[in-house]
Amino acid sequence: MSRTPRRYLSAAALISATLLVSGCLSNDPEAVETEDDAAAAAAEPAGDNAEPGDDVVIGFSGPAAGHGWIGAITEGAQNQGDEFDDVELRVSEGTDDVNQQISQIEQFINDDVDAIVVLPFDGAALTEVAIEAMNAGIPVVNVDREFSSPFAARTTILGDNYGMGVSAGTYICEQLGDQDDAVVAEIAGIDSLPLTQDRSQGFEDALSDCGMEVENRVAADFTVAGGESATANLLQAAPEIDAIWNHDDDQGVGVLAAIENAGRDEFFMIGGAGSANMMREIESGDSVVEATVVYPASQAADGVRLARLLAQERAMSDLVESDVPREIQLYAPVVTADNVDQYLPYAFES
Repeated sequence: MSRTPRRYLSAAALISATLLVSGCLSNDPEAVETEDDAAAAAAEPAGDNAEPGDDVVIGFSGPAAGHGWIGAITEGAQNQGDEFDDVELRVSEGTDDVNQQISQIEQFINDDVDAIVVLPFDGAALTEVAIEAMNAGIPVVNVDREFSSPFAARTTILGDNYGMGVSAGTYICEQLGDQDDAVVAEIAGIDSLPLTQDRSQGFEDALSDCGMEVENRVAADFTVAGGESATANLLQAAPEIDAIWNHDDDQGVGVLAAIENAGRDEFFMIGGAGSANMMREIESGDSVVEATVVYPASQAADGVRLARLLAQERAMSDLVESDVPREIQLYAPVVTADNVDQYLPYAFES
């Protein structure tokens, strides 16, 4: 099955079309009084993208929701599908089986959906089937875990893993920068994943800027049990710690359990991802958790919105650019007691 790829107006064509609709390209010499008037007409917003457009069908596929952040990802996508009357969102059952996820994308292609949003369990493994969808003229929005080819997605929306590490390291520098002998520890996620490597590199780079380094490091597996086990090992190996950065708030539930079991509280901890659990710890004021770095769980929700625009041949109305951008990377802010009220309403539950 093949489909003619959708085409998008160039910036010049879009401006011309806008002027034509407004009457500014009329043969009437009074239609355009000055070049400034024409420029002003071209600069007017294209319209509110919340306005209904053509009915579109969007397929969504993601990993199994055995993790609070992944659960929030899927829920966010579903909520966006419900928000728009012109969108039919077809959500495949979450799976960590690469072959099953490939089959889901193939089904979307066979169903001739208008766009596909996918958070791949394994980006490299799903690259080929994503290219197949793109070749069929179906725009693919890649979420969080990148495909291994630029031809596999029309748009990619990402969190900032390196930026998470930078934010965490910068916060520690601000708190301990005057302590030359400060002991910093790190509880990573799965070391084989590029996202973990990026987070650790950003952390290392930020600490080096203030003359600090990671003294003790362990890796967990993004689970509660893994977080508890890895942290118990860390605390046994390091009798004194000044600050800990834990990469993931879901595994942070286990991290806090290990800290409580060990009776340790001489350090402060920074979380990662921005769960409601950790934000409540911050809010309480009596926890070792002082901050968490947000890794937005809104990525798939944003992905559905972008897929809708692509399928309806719209652009992002707040940008002058006439096409949806090729890549969007979300910010990694630090949540502390000073701003927790701003972020808690949007946080996910671990």
